[in-house]
Amino acid sequence: MPQQTAVVVLAAGAGTRMRSKTPKVLHSLAGRSMLEHALHAANEIDPTDLITVIGHDRDQVGAAVNSVAAELGREITSAVQEQQLGTGHAVQCALSALPAGFTGDLLVTSADVPLLDGHTLSALLDEHRSYQPRSAVTVLTFVPEDPNGYGRIVRDPDGGVLEIVEHADATPEQAAINEVNSGVYVFDVTVLRTMISRLTTANAQHELYLTDVLKLAREGGHPVHGARLVDAAKVTGVNDRVQMAQAARTLNRYILERHMRAGVTVIDPATTWVDASVRIGRDAVLRPGVQLLGNTVIGEDAEVGPDSTLTDVLVGEGAKVVRTHGEGATIAAAATIGPFAYLRPGTIVGESGKIGAFVETKNASIGAHSKVPHLTYVGDATIGEYSNIGASSVFVNYDGVKKHHTVVGSHVRTGSDTMFVAPVTVGDGAYSAAGTVLRRNVPPGALAVSGGAQKNIEGWVQRYRPGTAAAQAAAEAIAADDRASQATEQKDGNTE
Repeated sequence: MPQQTAVVVLAAGAGTRMRSKTPKVLHSLAGRSMLEHALHAANEIDPTDLITVIGHDRDQVGAAVNSVAAELGREITSAVQEQQLGTGHAVQCALSALPAGFTGDLLVTSADVPLLDGHTLSALLDEHRSYQPRSAVTVLTFVPEDPNGYGRIVRDPDGGVLEIVEHADATPEQAAINEVNSGVYVFDVTVLRTMISRLTTANAQHELYLTDVLKLAREGGHPVHGARLVDAAKVTGVNDRVQMAQAARTLNRYILERHMRAGVTVIDPATTWVDASVRIGRDAVLRPGVQLLGNTVIGEDAEVGPDSTLTDVLVGEGAKVVRTHGEGATIAAAATIGPFAYLRPGTIVGESGKIGAFVETKNASIGAHSKVPHLTYVGDATIGEYSNIGASSVFVNYDGVKKHHTVVGSHVRTGSDTMFVAPVTVGDGAYSAAGTVLRRNVPPGALAVSGGAQKNIEGWVQRYRPGTAAAQAAAEAIAADDRASQATEQKDGNTE
């Protein structure tokens, strides 16, 4: 039978150094909370059981656990640590939530180590199982730039782990050791159950240290090993917002490197931010100042940026998106968007469609090859194929109480400054003149014109806006015109 594996994610701490109303493990980086990162990593090794230990803010954290469980399509058990009496006590709570017949390996990690990935956990598990005789405990270790605050790894001459000494309890000789504990372990659960019951609070923090299990196991004649991690950043803990920002930048680097090695061009990684759940096709290009957030998908050969932020946006193959803010939108293949476009939720741009400069769209479907070139708002509308919406047009969708829908057919040409007062339908092949206000449906092939002959009311400004700058400017212009007219008449008289 395959070896059983359970994973415990510790998430019960208060996280007071975050100085936040939000529980520490629910703070986000790369589009996922730290808790989500930890649970996703744990799920990647396909454990038979996955347990999260919760305590402080248990209602919020527990709800987040349930949400991730639904996303992953698996059960995640929440074990409650009523009082935070140390990591040893937290694992005792987790053990009580394990099935009674579980006899495999128990991997313990923490929700505030968001860069730890499934590949690293899998490698640790493989190394733990490779030892002969069988290892009772394998701890993941690393060498930080500054070991202050970390538990030191004390090894025997053969390289086995004798114990982990917490920083507060270390002698000067032990404090000089630079290899430290990551807080990630794999235990033989049978040994763990025996040794964890022997923990005491005889230490500087008066807590039950999980690290003491290693010393007890060694004293009981069980092999204990340490697996040193080369990339120490993967086990960097987050305790405050400074560390969170540092971890976010490192995680973003990992994400960008993964995409670049898969065939994506990132012009300037320093100004490009991509969430963990984003998917990007081969030969796509990300230009400087790009943020791809949420469940955004970028197709092959697409180009995004510079200076674009897309959240939950689907960008088709070969599309180009320039200086655009988009959310909840779909952009089909070969479409062009921007610059300075705003795509709001419900926007669908068809194949080879165009959304140009200073255009805003919402709940709008723009058909294939149709264009909304510039200075226009399209809301609650359906536009057919091969149509062109003139500059400075507005889809007037809101009457102050309800939203109404506009339908524009295919091969329609509307003049600049056309107002579509919804609900209204413009038939296939129809035209509208510049400055038209459409309040009634336009039949297919018709030309819609709403304005009459232009009428100028002369002298209106001087009569109704006397003393204004406009009135003064008008008076000066009229006087200049009069002088020019008199000069022309005099010249004509002299010629005669």
